[in-house]
Amino acid sequence: MSTLVEDNPAKHRFEILVDDALAGFTAYLPRGEVLVFTHTEVDPRFQNMGVGAALVRGTLDQLRERGTTVVPRCPFMAAFIGRHPEYADLVTPEP
Repeated sequence: MSTLVEDNPAKHRFEILVDDALAGFTAYLPRGEVLVFTHTEVDPRFQNMGVGAALVRGTLDQLRERGTTVVPRCPFMAAFIGRHPEYADLVTPEP
């Protein structure tokens, strides 16, 4: 199973492709240098396969490279960051 996480700025979301099929996304609202994440969704065909975690990890890794911080309003992303404190430095208060 090959996965790719990429930003889709036109739709304000990061998407994960599994074997070239859209498997899920995490939506955001841009607020300057901060992205407010509001919702994460994984296609039912790809649930319980680690796709959501791969999506959030790939998103946060890309944002770290860009120097962008996040507000994890989405419960899934907030829980992921809670379980992976190595990403806690990317969290910022709501702008």
